[in-house]
Amino acid sequence: MSTITVRGLDDDVIRALKVRAAREGRSMEAEVRGILTAATRSNDAELGFGTFLSEAFNGAGAPDIPPRTDFPESVDLP
Repeated sequence: MSTITVRGLDDDVIRALKVRAAREGRSMEAEVRGILTAATRSNDAELGFGTFLSEAFNGAGAPDIPPRTDFPESVDLP
C-alpha cells in the first residue's frame, strides 16, 4: 500500500473528519481511507452507454429539426 500526505487542510475540515470518524467508531485515518475509497469507485462501468449519454446531456432538450420538404419521387422499373 502507498502512503499520501495531504497538506493545507483547514482546521474546520480536520474537526469535521474527527467528528465523522468518531460517529463511525473508527480512527480519522480509517475514515479518510473510507471516504477516498468510496469517492474513487467507478460507477461508470455499471452504466450502459445510453445511460451515460442521457446523464451527460440531461436538460439539453431535443434538437431543432426542420420539417422535411424534399420528398423522393417514385421510379418506374421495367
